[in-house]
Amino acid sequence: MTPNEMDDARDCIFCRIAAKKLPAKFIFEDDLFFAIEDSAPQAPVHILVIPKKHIPEIRYISSDDSGLMERWFRTAMTIAKGRGLEEAGYRTVINNGSGGGQTVSHIHIHLLSGRKFHWPPG
Repeated sequence: MTPNEMDDARDCIFCRIAAKKLPAKFIFEDDLFFAIEDSAPQAPVHILVIPKKHIPEIRYISSDDSGLMERWFRTAMTIAKGRGLEEAGYRTVINNGSGGGQTVSHIHIHLLSGRKFHWPPG
């Protein structure tokens, strides 16, 4: 990580939540990921699944992260299954960059369910 990226990680709201320096409603945590309820939900179920490793955007994912990425999606799937969302369906969203709607520079999956979603989104 470059010095600027290290500064970004220190100032990152998700890194601070992972370090228990900021409060959040945790619904899952292991050694690599945590999941919290979104503080501004866009659906009755709105969970953020977040890697503990600070990765600002998708373009910063390296080949060394391939196993992490697979486990990230499996973690989201396991959370959805545990919440009984498979039957009704759910949407996963990754916003990337400010033009893509990303407001926190730390990759995360939005897991949304509990209402009808339309296409195209946004």
